[in-house]
Amino acid sequence: MTNANIDNTTPQFGTAEYLGSPGADRCHFCQQPIAGSYYRLNGAMACRGCAEKAQSELPRESHADYMRALLFGIGAAIAGLILYAAFEIMTGIIIGYISLAVGWMVGKAMMKGSNGHGGRRYQITAALLTYAAVSMAAIPIWIHYAGEQRHAPRTSQQQQLTDEARQQNQDSGQQPESTPAKPAMDRGKAFLQLAFLGLASPFLELSDFFHGAIGLFILFIGIRIAWQTTQERLPAIDGPFQSSSPPPAPVSAG
Repeated sequence: MTNANIDNTTPQFGTAEYLGSPGADRCHFCQQPIAGSYYRLNGAMACRGCAEKAQSELPRESHADYMRALLFGIGAAIAGLILYAAFEIMTGIIIGYISLAVGWMVGKAMMKGSNGHGGRRYQITAALLTYAAVSMAAIPIWIHYAGEQRHAPRTSQQQQLTDEARQQNQDSGQQPESTPAKPAMDRGKAFLQLAFLGLASPFLELSDFFHGAIGLFILFIGIRIAWQTTQERLPAIDGPFQSSSPPPAPVSAG
């Protein structure tokens, strides 16, 4: 005879229904009565056996998971920096909403690299990478606009003054004064100074307080997106707690 109603004794941690009397304390997963102590698994009541089973099935995080997540996060941060700078250079529009996309990109990349692992150190790393990507995007933007100003054509007034000074030097028989050579700049020191200014750029923009404050607020939202995306996804197990249900009565053999 085929029995279509065979009970599945394997705990289903995703879906379960309460059975028995409404007032009885039962495990949300295996539906067995609970007497004595119990646990909370993602807020649902669980017996000791189901709690221990869920704990044993949790995937273990390794240092390699974090390092791979860090590598993926750095790649996403660089891509976000390029996206942020390219958008402003091509459009000329200063908008901080790209910060939201950068935070999402960094968070998703880190979770991909860690195979779904999250936690506090992932969140801190994602927040720092998001801030660094958005703030350092100011450097290529500055370089672009500085290059445009350097190669801009002279105005007619500047050209006229230069021609007059050259003519006066020729009439007096004097050789034009040579411009003193500028001392060689330490590129390492210049790079560090530029990096520092880049990291401080969100706060330097507070010189225009209204737009600077809006930019900082949007950057904070982007960092929050990265923080929430990399939070722990594993089931929360709390307990043990003391059950209020009396132990089940022994079954009489007679």
